[in-house]
Amino acid sequence: MPGSVQNAAPLTVLPASLSRAFVHQREYPVLDNEYRNGESQRSVQATNSRKRWRLAKRLTPAQLSALRDFYDARKGATEPFYFYDPYQTTPKFSHDPTGQASAGRYTVRFVGAWEQSTSLARTDLSLELIELA
Repeated sequence: MPGSVQNAAPLTVLPASLSRAFVHQREYPVLDNEYRNGESQRSVQATNSRKRWRLAKRLTPAQLSALRDFYDARKGATEPFYFYDPYQTTPKFSHDPTGQASAGRYTVRFVGAWEQSTSLARTDLSLELIELA
């Protein structure tokens, strides 16, 4: 059908050592109109939440390098991949590098550009994943 968009088809899985560095967040999409008198009008866009994961741990230099290589291989936010939320897998903290197990598996992509700041013996990185389907 012309104009149809196909679902994302991930070809790879984020490594287990990197999956544990992300923390889970939920986002409920809402339209919010604010008026001059301070009143607001809100309406829900979706009944389900959209899941996000934010990098929450400081990575070792080896992990940082591995994450950068993975990010570059996905062309930043362009290509989708599978992410296993360690708290939702069965059994907990299990990981399937093939992407066949469906428990705790999400189709995600990176959000935004790679933003890294480095100083003496410290590297900070702000990175997020967002659920696609």
